[in-house]
Amino acid sequence: MRLSVERKPNKVYPDSGRVIARYFFNGEERAVELLKKILSLDSESIFNIISPLLQDYSKRHRNITKKLLKHADKVKNCIEKAGYQYEKLDEYTRLLIGSYFTHEYSIESAAFFNPSIVPDLDQSNLEEGQLRVLISFRAVGEGHISSIVFRRALIDKNNNINVLPAGNYIDEAEKIHNMIYNKKLFIRKGEEADINADFLKDVDEKLEERFDYESLKKIIVEAKEKTTDEKTIKEYNQILALSDSYRKISFSKDTDISDRVIFPISDFERKGIEDARFVKFQKENGKFVYYGTYTAYDGQHIMPKLIHTYDFVDFKTGPLNGAGAKNKNLALFPRKINGKFAMLSRIDGWNNYLMYSDNINIWEDPIKIQGPEYPWEFVQIGNCGSPIETEHGWLIMTHAVGPMRHYSISASLLDLEDPSIEIGRLQDPLIMPNNEEREGYVPNVVYSCGSIVHNNELIIPYGLSDHSSGFATVNLKLLLDRLKNGG
Repeated sequence: MRLSVERKPNKVYPDSGRVIARYFFNGEERAVELLKKILSLDSESIFNIISPLLQDYSKRHRNITKKLLKHADKVKNCIEKAGYQYEKLDEYTRLLIGSYFTHEYSIESAAFFNPSIVPDLDQSNLEEGQLRVLISFRAVGEGHISSIVFRRALIDKNNNINVLPAGNYIDEAEKIHNMIYNKKLFIRKGEEADINADFLKDVDEKLEERFDYESLKKIIVEAKEKTTDEKTIKEYNQILALSDSYRKISFSKDTDISDRVIFPISDFERKGIEDARFVKFQKENGKFVYYGTYTAYDGQHIMPKLIHTYDFVDFKTGPLNGAGAKNKNLALFPRKINGKFAMLSRIDGWNNYLMYSDNINIWEDPIKIQGPEYPWEFVQIGNCGSPIETEHGWLIMTHAVGPMRHYSISASLLDLEDPSIEIGRLQDPLIMPNNEEREGYVPNVVYSCGSIVHNNELIIPYGLSDHSSGFATVNLKLLLDRLKNGG
């Protein structure tokens, strides 16, 4: 008999009005010709075009002038090729140029799903039984490009969930910085990404053990100048894309968390950032940091990545390395176990694995701990977010796939000291898509990237057929009792 699950009435839907202003470039030849036309206009014509445009788009974007000037700066070389000096252009001309190299992108026009949930940093001014939480979502727009977005929500004493309205604007990171690279890890990740072996050898010989982006770029430029082979040049471009996967990103502190979007920022992410699993991680000194594992996809390669933040304003991202850092579905435990970081993974695509590491960025020796057992999970089993620590064991929310590619959400219980030991798993799913949930971008799918315990209940935010998101709760004691008794 299946456990009783309460589906909450509130849903979170995609909003096509949530747009960002992105750089738009159609190639150098077209850009130069376009710039010649723009720069042939007299100052009065330029003002008459840009003035109403700024009035219009200032209602849709925070500081639109800053974005337009930034995009104008990106085509500085094309301006010079068009026969003009960028430094001599007045501000209105630069703004108009920027507008022609900008387009709006609706980040969640297609879908808003696969949430994870963590306690908010701010728990002040709450009533007894309330909890303030942050929820991350996978937002999908035109071209099926995914990004990470956030909402704040308030859970009351009865575990009713109020997702607070989003702000009026949405912004990409204000600053994006390249990081310092560890040569050994960089070369290893390059080998996993099938990057030219001769070039990686060159990097190994010419660069220090820790190097910056400019040092790497200099070697790549020199190497590209020595070849005309298109395949080799493509490989060099791929190396630059890999280096872009290590980033520091910062948002303006005066933005609401719902205004912040982590959009693909390198070629290795150009097809999307998928299914972030955030967890509040307790360090050995008792302090907390928020980690998130996610999948970067370039249309060909899958790159597991790690993001971390202390405040959801400044973030650091980078690839995960090692034999266990493959495929999708990596989920970090919320603390070290026996002095080591611990992670769930699904390296083969259909079984659950456990791995330990002294270094949070390097994962080796995955051990298979779970495989499909029941008909509703014969196709594959995977995690639905980071493990939750209870007094009886690690509560693992799982997803499973059965006939007709029908997804469901279930649960397992693993030993606290040795999570490779399964205490029990449910013999039936907790959540299966009902008639109201089965229609969407991908039918018959329910999927979560992280749950939370509050007021003696497990709260499960979950995606509905890759379109929107909902919430469900289940009594924690009843769930654990069922798991302790074998499911």
